[in-house]
Amino acid sequence: MIRPIVKDMMFLSQKSEKASKSDINVIKDLQDTLAANSKSCVGMAANMIGYKKRIIIVNIGMLNMIMVNPTITKKAFPFETEEGCLSLSGTRSTTRYKEIEVEFEDINFKKQRRIFKDWTAQIIQHEIDHCDGIII
Repeated sequence: MIRPIVKDMMFLSQKSEKASKSDINVIKDLQDTLAANSKSCVGMAANMIGYKKRIIIVNIGMLNMIMVNPTITKKAFPFETEEGCLSLSGTRSTTRYKEIEVEFEDINFKKQRRIFKDWTAQIIQHEIDHCDGIII
């Protein structure tokens, strides 16, 4: 189901809870909502659509990758950038890393560990910030 984008800063600033297999509906709603906003959005966190769960979706070229309970375990090569967000108006300055290692569960709840670089790494960092209640 396509969900409205949450803009309530009090809600967005709360840390998300660990997700489980019972949250499969959240994954489907994230997929539907990102697809509906694909012209202006390349990633989303569950709290952006009203669920306080550690689930993100990131557009990686031709596919949208679901990450359940993602955690960044390594960061390298910091840089300064400007980012926008569907939940906020305008852009804001932030520090990101060109390379990150992330531990997460995939859409089938199988544990994964992957390295991401450049644009994809930046999107993932933005969405994990959402899970941590960090608003840029």
